Amino acid sequence: MKLGVLFSGGKDSTLALHKAAMKEEIVCLITLVSINKESYMFHTPNVSITRLQAEALGLPLVQRETEGVKEVELLDLEEAITEAVRDFGVKGIVSGAVDSAYQAERIQQICHRLNLWSFNPLWKRNQEALLRELVSSKIKAIISGVFAYPLNSDWLGREIDSKMVTRLLSLATKYGLSPAGEGGEIETTVLDAPFFRKKIEILSSHVERGGGSSVFVIEKSRLVSK
Repeated sequence: MKLGVLFSGGKDSTLALHKAAMKEEIVCLITLVSINKESYMFHTPNVSITRLQAEALGLPLVQRETEGVKEVELLDLEEAITEAVRDFGVKGIVSGAVDSAYQAERIQQICHRLNLWSFNPLWKRNQEALLRELVSSKIKAIISGVFAYPLNSDWLGREIDSKMVTRLLSLATKYGLSPAGEGGEIETTVLDAPFFRKKIEILSSHVERGGGSSVFVIEKSRLVSK
């Protein structure tokens, strides 16, 4: 079955793509670029890097901009999915939703209207298991945003490896954080994976701080040979 992947460039959508590709044919990525950084539906830090990721994957990218207004942004998502159906023959949609009923239900509603299969391979998975699968799959994801105490800018740009997973699990125990960031505590950006033809190299970046959060902003990047 031909599938399109709702792709933010973060760890969850990348892992979902990887798992879906083991069973079905991935024919395109679908990305919504939200002007509103507080979007209920869409990941925002470094979402522009999805163009490089799509090239690294050898997949076409359906990309649309949205103002990110709650509920209204779903119309933009439906239009993007409709474009993927028209241009690439998509029969189902993959999402990296893990624990957000808000996101999962709305994606399912759109798929139902368009007569598409909605596939959520990470749904309700144990978060420690997901993080460990991310590491064992050799997906190189860095932390690109932190939005909860006691996380601070020192965490930004760091790869999620086995040691990082241990630290996140410790914070989950001590502070009640979601270790995989399902409460919005962290955002991530993927720079490489075994199924990438090339890897992403960051050439310049800066950190934006404000309101108790910090974001690692990639200014310039490029694809390089592995």
